[in-house]
Amino acid sequence: MKTIIYYFTGTGNSLAAAKKIAATLEDCEVVSISSLKEITEVIVPDAERVGIICPVYFAGLPVMVASFAERLDLNKAGYVFSVLTYGGGGNTSALAQLDGILKKKSGRGLSAGYSVVMPGNYILMYESPTEDKQETILTSADEMLRRISDDIDRCMEKSLSRSLLWSLLHTLLYSRFISGVHNKDRKFSVSDECTSCGICASICPAGNIELVNKKPIWKHQCELCCGCIHLCPVKAIQAGKKTEGRARYLNPDVKISELRNVDPNRPVDNEIKDEILS
Repeated sequence: MKTIIYYFTGTGNSLAAAKKIAATLEDCEVVSISSLKEITEVIVPDAERVGIICPVYFAGLPVMVASFAERLDLNKAGYVFSVLTYGGGGNTSALAQLDGILKKKSGRGLSAGYSVVMPGNYILMYESPTEDKQETILTSADEMLRRISDDIDRCMEKSLSRSLLWSLLHTLLYSRFISGVHNKDRKFSVSDECTSCGICASICPAGNIELVNKKPIWKHQCELCCGCIHLCPVKAIQAGKKTEGRARYLNPDVKISELRNVDPNRPVDNEIKDEILS
């Protein structure tokens, strides 16, 4: 049975989950949702089993994922699943949101929906977990992913959990989030420590960063994944003083080179390129 897993990621959590699930399935393709963002027509997966893996943002889906789901025709798929990674709450409302979008488009929703706790990365609001805490969280996540993979391999049906509280919070938090998300990058700045390596531009899933005079500028199509802040090798990118002292995060099972999913021809400093590709 052929499987396609579509994923969206900023600092690697959802990509790591997609890779680990794909490794347990025969004939499985992993596709970045950001690589399909310019496709405006309906997307019909050539697979019997289709999965969507992404993080939870403000009790809902990343805007790019919601837009992708609205273009997805799943009438040919026999089994549809989703795995949401999250550091806080709101996973049930995000699954319900995805289920509703798919039902509206294809007349069928999720066969199964899962959520997995991973280290949080919303550096604009809080500190990433310490390394010891990350290890504990990721060990538990791996065990959960093994159970999920077994369910998916057997095409197990799983009813979605519902929460009135998170449904209300989704209504309050998510509508505010999507109304201003693209312009949140106006808070971002770059210091003189910038080495013009180009990593921030090359890993941005929205293609929202361009190097001008060897420095990044943000084009106000931000998804608020915070990848540019976390993955700058010299911590030159900030969102005000509150991010200056906060630790950065990259999922340890993902290389920066795997996140370069926008334009492989964008400039990246050769010395750093050798390092991240090693």
